[in-house]
Amino acid sequence: MENNKEAAGAAAGAAAAESDGTAEKRARSGDCDDAADDFISSLPDAVLGTIISLLPTKDGGRTRVLSRRWRHLWRSAPLNLEVSTRPPDADADAAGPVPTSSRVPPSVVSEIISKHPGPARRFSLHCRGDGDLCPQAESWLRSRALANLQELDISYAEPPLLTSVLRSASNILVAKISHCDFEPAMINFPFLKKLSLFRLTISADLFPGLLSCCHALESLSMTKVRAVGCLRLSSPTIRTIIFRHSYGETAELVIEDAPRLVRLLVPYCERDDSVTVRVIRAPNLEILGPFFVVVSKLLLFQGISLVSSTNSMRTLKVLALKSSGQKLNAVLNILRGFPCLEKLCVIFHTNRERNDDNEPQYDPLHPIECLETRLKIVVFKSFEGYGKQVDFAKFFVLNAKVENRASREARVEFRTTSY
Repeated sequence: MENNKEAAGAAAGAAAAESDGTAEKRARSGDCDDAADDFISSLPDAVLGTIISLLPTKDGGRTRVLSRRWRHLWRSAPLNLEVSTRPPDADADAAGPVPTSSRVPPSVVSEIISKHPGPARRFSLHCRGDGDLCPQAESWLRSRALANLQELDISYAEPPLLTSVLRSASNILVAKISHCDFEPAMINFPFLKKLSLFRLTISADLFPGLLSCCHALESLSMTKVRAVGCLRLSSPTIRTIIFRHSYGETAELVIEDAPRLVRLLVPYCERDDSVTVRVIRAPNLEILGPFFVVVSKLLLFQGISLVSSTNSMRTLKVLALKSSGQKLNAVLNILRGFPCLEKLCVIFHTNRERNDDNEPQYDPLHPIECLETRLKIVVFKSFEGYGKQVDFAKFFVLNAKVENRASREARVEFRTTSY
């Protein structure tokens, strides 16, 4: 039995056997056992198993050499299996050093899953330069070790392989699909809660089928996607949407009905991007942004009308905006549409916009409700401290109020970021 356990770990760490040699000898001789300062090994098996399951496949297999205490843990820990095919020229230097990649080649996968009883936490398949892996992938996903798989990460897969994998892993909770020719019709995940799509092309005609096959979906991330046509989204379960279109492409996302949507994030949207986001019905939206103050094409509706001072959205609590610091009045006019705002984040950018003299000026006789009663936190990012930015910050210190009093006791905290 002890030999079988060591064989399982050896399969997971096969590509790095030489680097493990010294440590394994020390472990067998007992040099690493019962160290007085080995507090980690004193943790319960369940905790250690969780730690191992978060490690890459090879590193998880290597833990067996740490001490006798660790030798059996890899086989009982949830499996994190990361598989990668090698490009055709990767074997040119076969006699060279062991690759630093933490992934294992397809040739050892069958051995690993035959020795590991499961369950599996995550299966990652990176298929660049692969041949026909469909039969193997189907066999792996039908194995006992991967029977209750929770997370799937697949990239660079040809359509037949992608379809095969998605069909065989229908009970997963988390999925990431990237660099693939993807069609939403491939997905039928009744228990899926989180879906991430990266560097894909999505057709507007097929997009509605994506959500109709994911009845429990709570989080949808679309990053660097190329949207062909207007993407229309309706979901009774979705709580978080992250949308970042492919640079240089025109994109439009319409959220028609999302009653449980809380967060709508549009990160890295550039100033001149041709992206339009329309939110028609999201009655529980609390977090929004970031988007540009002046040129943003984000259209936010409350019912059938745009959000404004006369048609406000009282659910929003956190808002992120991008501004050069020249557009204070434009920011204030946006705030009138969100009377219950509690936190504002302003991300300063370097583009010098013209002064907002044509914008309606702030009138203390017509105060902004969130400044009077709710706004407690204002965050400035990329703050350089030149004149307009200082005036920008000074306004909120002097005018943001809670319980009808000025913020005389406001705390100002400065942090620097190292790059």
